[in-house]
Amino acid sequence: MKILTGNDLKSGAVTWWDGSGWSLHVEHAVDVGEHGDDIAARENAARRVVAPYVIDGEVGPEGPRPAHIKDRIRALGPTVRLDLSLKPADANAGDWVI
Repeated sequence: MKILTGNDLKSGAVTWWDGSGWSLHVEHAVDVGEHGDDIAARENAARRVVAPYVIDGEVGPEGPRPAHIKDRIRALGPTVRLDLSLKPADANAGDWVI
């Protein structure tokens, strides 16, 4: 599975391609397959997202999640102050960070 991530142009928040736009929640991400680079180029040119790129994903019980630890951490936000972390739609998302 391939998913597309980037950062919101205005806020800098980590975003995930949901098939028609960008979501703050990784579990809304869709498999972009072979089309990820084309979608990333189009969205970057439209200035809706900064530096989009394709990553490997895995299908979990609550939906997609990044395969690599770096992007799992990006999905949840800061790790040093949990009060600043994104509260994902998946209540068990914190279980898969490490």
